[in-house]
Amino acid sequence: MTTGYEYQSDFARKYVAEGEVAGVARMVLDVLDIRGIAVSDEIRERISGCHDVDQLETWHRRAMLADTADDLFTPNA
Repeated sequence: MTTGYEYQSDFARKYVAEGEVAGVARMVLDVLDIRGIAVSDEIRERISGCHDVDQLETWHRRAMLADTADDLFTPNA
C-alpha cells in the first residue's frame, strides 16, 4: 500500500502548508462568487489573510449556505 509523500524538511512543510491555506481560502471565495454573493475588500482580505485551515474550512462550509458574506463570521447564520 502506498501513502502520500511526507516532506522531510521544514522548508518544504512550510510551503506545502501555505499552499493548503491559500487553496482553502480560494475555495471560500469561489463558493461565494459562484453563489453570486458580493464580497467586500475587507472581507476578501480577512479570508485571504487567515492562516488557520480549520477556520477557513468552517467558513467554506458556511459559504455554501450563506445569504451574505457576513454570514461566514456568524455561527448558525
